[in-house]
Amino acid sequence: MENAARLRRWRLILGQEGQERIASMGGCALTEEEALMDQALAAIYNRADSGGFGMSTGGGGGKGPSNPQISKWLGDVRSLFDKDLVKVIQGDAMERCGLKQLLFEPELLDNLEPDINLASTIMLLKEQIPKRSKESVRAFIRKIVEEINRMLEQDIRRAITAAVNRRQHSPIPSASALDYKLTISRNLKNYDPGLGTIVPERFYFFDRTSTTAANKWTVILDVDQSGSMGESVIYSSVLSCILASMASLRTRVVAFDTNIVDLTEKCDDPVDLLYGFQLGGGTDINRSVAYCEQFIENPRKTLFFLITDLEEGGNRAGLLRRLEEMKQSGVSVTVLLAISGSGKPYCDEQMAQRVASLGIPCFACTPEKLPELLERSLRGG
Repeated sequence: MENAARLRRWRLILGQEGQERIASMGGCALTEEEALMDQALAAIYNRADSGGFGMSTGGGGGKGPSNPQISKWLGDVRSLFDKDLVKVIQGDAMERCGLKQLLFEPELLDNLEPDINLASTIMLLKEQIPKRSKESVRAFIRKIVEEINRMLEQDIRRAITAAVNRRQHSPIPSASALDYKLTISRNLKNYDPGLGTIVPERFYFFDRTSTTAANKWTVILDVDQSGSMGESVIYSSVLSCILASMASLRTRVVAFDTNIVDLTEKCDDPVDLLYGFQLGGGTDINRSVAYCEQFIENPRKTLFFLITDLEEGGNRAGLLRRLEEMKQSGVSVTVLLAISGSGKPYCDEQMAQRVASLGIPCFACTPEKLPELLERSLRGG
């Protein structure tokens, strides 16, 4: 039975062209569900003349599939495959079958699995969005933003609250300001073996009101909006809005390519903020860093995050000099080469090494690590 299942899996991988060979090895027919999987995969991977989206089905002009057909296919894919596989298949469909031209059809967007890579593509093409699809595109982007926000918000708030107000406590309860470590350590004596858990007598909360304007931390996010930074821009938008909503911080958000746009006023809504970015164009990092310097009032209470692949098209020596001077003044400077799920940056490695030689951390970061990164930066780690 195990061998038969393995052969059916290979049949799905090889497609219809592998049917004869698999049968000669003792393979049996696909199950009903596997047959549906085979049809869905054949739509984009079948190399035969008679199958696949965007392929000729005879002597006609090859007008491609109708939107209803694609919508049904997307629905089948989402019901048949795991979420991670759905994203891979969707991406291949866009690239292999020329479906990008249909990306902004409202009925298609309703069936697409939210995916950050697809969102990056949409943001690159957002100037081409037809009027009839603008609301559908916005709703699709919001799904992804909300998913990221759910993943990050509570951990980021907790990390910053712990770092900024780590010695001060308040009797006012607040779930996001709960001091977990102190609450657990003070209530260990109340462990209930029957329940298998601690039953706290008292909860301890950080004081979120004690931070005055004079000693607030300033966080500056200087974000590269060149075309290669799409995924990082999306995560940066969500991160910026979370930070801007915290009373203990002053947050500035700056976007740059060869031009500079201050997006701080858009931090009330991550989708509005994201739409403020204009992906594409060249890169002048030095000019952007120079612009951000005006917001540094108290260097020792300033975090500066430069989010870029360091593909500098401006003054490279000037950029290195500015970063070194900023660090020497007491600013906590960090260069994030990427904020991405893979954690693998594509960057100017020579420039990254020169920045790192100044004693400035220079690395890629997965979104899950952002809370830890912020807490360590605030604590001087």
